[in-house]
Amino acid sequence: MDGRDLAATDTPAAASLLALSDLLVLDFSRVLAGPLATMLLADHGATVVKVERPGAGDDTRAWGPPRDAAGTATYFLSVNRNKRSLALDLQDPDDLALARELAARADVVVENFRPGVMARLGLDHATLSAANPGLVYATITGFGSSGAGAAMPGYDLLVQAVGGLMSVTGDADGEPQKAGVALVDVIAGLFATTGILAALRHRAATGQGQRVEVDLLSALLAALVNQASAYTAAGAVPGRMGNAHPSIAPYELFAAGGGTRLVLAVGNDRQFRRLCELLGAPALADDPRYATNPARVAAREALRGELERLLASAPAGEWAERLLAAGVPAGEVNDLAGAFALAQRLGLEPIAELAPLDGDAAPTPIVRNPVRMSATPPRHATAPPPLGELDRAEARSLFGL
Repeated sequence: MDGRDLAATDTPAAASLLALSDLLVLDFSRVLAGPLATMLLADHGATVVKVERPGAGDDTRAWGPPRDAAGTATYFLSVNRNKRSLALDLQDPDDLALARELAARADVVVENFRPGVMARLGLDHATLSAANPGLVYATITGFGSSGAGAAMPGYDLLVQAVGGLMSVTGDADGEPQKAGVALVDVIAGLFATTGILAALRHRAATGQGQRVEVDLLSALLAALVNQASAYTAAGAVPGRMGNAHPSIAPYELFAAGGGTRLVLAVGNDRQFRRLCELLGAPALADDPRYATNPARVAAREALRGELERLLASAPAGEWAERLLAAGVPAGEVNDLAGAFALAQRLGLEPIAELAPLDGDAAPTPIVRNPVRMSATPPRHATAPPPLGELDRAEARSLFGL
């Protein structure tokens, strides 16, 4: 496969069937939320030109180790496949003029600069949409683009703290904990992608573009789902419960034989009865303390003791195999190697290979886009581009200038 043929795909579907192959995306974003959104658009066929600072590029190019065999920081690798890189100094009048020219022909512009930066550059929505009324312009901020939040720095860890996620993560008697990945950025990127696609659908019907804005704090509050609605609808302020669930039991991590750990995710009374039968204690399912989910939630600690006493007779792996065969959701806690191995055993093909743009290096293994589509599946075409590999003449040609 020609590394520069961004219409190529690793699926049987023809390039012309890529769902977004007619879109031109100018991507001014960096780090995680914005690049994730534009990568997803690129996976579905959009031509994405990533505008980067000359000599430095996206911050995550330097966020290593680890690096892959070609020397690319794996953080940058995770959200920048299927793109082209154009190095522009937006403080330089000629480079800024080119950025404006490209934006005038783009279908989508994505940016996550501090509020006010794009307006000073003449690259804001109001300016660009005057020349390009069909433009979908997506902005990702930390705490909104106006009001008191505009000046606040939007770092994932900070938002996890002030947005309440850390207050419900960790042991009840321990300190608040962050998630093990920059989860708020990922969530915001996904919300931004759905907003962009909805705006494109509106444009298809009306010819009019619009501005799409997602802020990290609002994205997190929306992603807290049942924990958030516990507060908004019932006035309850959830706290940390370790691995337990506020509304379901048994739904947490349990000690099993040989010092192993087993997750049980029992979602209904029928599954609980099967669990008890398999553990050799069917009477537990008829005990009034445990017979219904509300009762089990109220007696969570007593139930935990009963189950761990029974689970001590075998290691977690053995229990997981037996429970799953009986239709009871259970499993061990995998590291990432174990997680990928499981997905591979299940036939999910979790890893795809990306062709390098230069055509010389070995293909780069990456996590496959999880969306499966029968007619227009996403592509896994090219590895993230070297900084500034797209020259100005090529950029103009891509955008029909």
